[in-house]
Amino acid sequence: MEAWNRLFIRQGFMVPEQRDNRFDCRKETEQNRTFLLESLDRLRVDYVYEQGILLISSAAVPEEEWLACVDFEHRGGGGWAWFRPGEEEPKVKELDTYISGVVRGLNRLGLHTDFSCDGHERRHPALGFAEWVDMEKAVEVLQAVGIPKLVVRNRQARLLVPRQALLDAAEKLYVIEKGWLREPAGFLNKQLFLHRLEQCLSINGASGKEEGIRNLVAEQLHQIADVWKVDRSGNLLAQKVYGTGQGPVILLNAHLDTVESFVPGRKMIKDGAVWSSSKGILGADDRAGVAVLLEVAERLKGTSFNGRVKFIFTVEEEVGLVGARGVDDCFLWDVDAAFVVDRRGKGDIVTSCGGYEAFCEESFGAFIEETAISSGLAGWKCTKGGSSDTRVWASHGIQSVNLSAGYQHEHTEEETLDTEACYGTVQLLLGIFQQARELKRVLRQIALLKRRNGGGPLAR
Repeated sequence: MEAWNRLFIRQGFMVPEQRDNRFDCRKETEQNRTFLLESLDRLRVDYVYEQGILLISSAAVPEEEWLACVDFEHRGGGGWAWFRPGEEEPKVKELDTYISGVVRGLNRLGLHTDFSCDGHERRHPALGFAEWVDMEKAVEVLQAVGIPKLVVRNRQARLLVPRQALLDAAEKLYVIEKGWLREPAGFLNKQLFLHRLEQCLSINGASGKEEGIRNLVAEQLHQIADVWKVDRSGNLLAQKVYGTGQGPVILLNAHLDTVESFVPGRKMIKDGAVWSSSKGILGADDRAGVAVLLEVAERLKGTSFNGRVKFIFTVEEEVGLVGARGVDDCFLWDVDAAFVVDRRGKGDIVTSCGGYEAFCEESFGAFIEETAISSGLAGWKCTKGGSSDTRVWASHGIQSVNLSAGYQHEHTEEETLDTEACYGTVQLLLGIFQQARELKRVLRQIALLKRRNGGGPLAR
């Protein structure tokens, strides 16, 4: 379901939401306030505007309708800035429809633009920057918000993404604080991941009631995956081809449900890198895993990985792996390896259930340990664990492991999440994808030895 706050941010209006549908417009420019109210009038939205406070009583419209309303012939005026960069705020009405939010976000951060074009679906979007802007920082910011590939020349950047992706980038830019730009490289990516993690931990979804979190995941996957669907069991399935698609087929899995609902009014307590809940469960089992997979899906766009990734976000895992058991076999037929993110603690690579039900061959687990070391990630070791969706994928003959997500004391009021460890899982998975050729070699060797062994498991 669409929200006015999201529509405003993606279009570039700087009107913070004080509470549901109540917006503070006092720091927005007069020209932009006027355009915003004119747009609401054209949509015949019910609202009250008094002393810079906008209170909307109508439900938000679909984004397609909103974009059609704020668009008009010749909007953007050729792309050159009709404002003085660094001295006054950009005028939303004079910017191209799909890039106005990005321009406002960049200028807010001090990355002042003097040219913009959303491409009009005929060419790639482009931005030009004022002469005093640090272009390396501008590129870092654009890549962090989901524009991984750019061509930079003479202070202009051509953005190699469809113009629809600019709306998502604008939403991420809104989250960034100006002080973050002074931090070392990589800091932005981590902070945006923590924002995504908090989003996932804020949506209720006990077993059998996963609609809210599934909608969030579907919304974020929509701009990443090539195809996605909700199957008859309620699982969210998706697929994305990266690069040429000629490499391994990898399954990434986490479960959507929590063991119980969140306590109404609960707050997240952040003690440094350790998060907990003021009341009831935190829900990091397995919202941490969900956030990790969404982050990896997006970050893979900027890597050299060639292959296919399948995503399965299951329902009702907490009540007996119900969703995983309901996945159609045909979705799994060509999967070479599966990585589940649903293990407590940090540094665990779970390769069996209790030591008696193997999920993979030893060489597969050893490959992950070696990848962690080569990626500069200490402490990752193979171990035995408990039941999880991993059991289902392994039962299909897929080399599978369950990775730590950073949470402890799950299913209790003492549940905590080590966000540093959680982000470490993102880094491990990205490292594995960077080693895709070696992964393919390991999988080929396992298959060859299995054939020599008559199709059964290898000797341990």
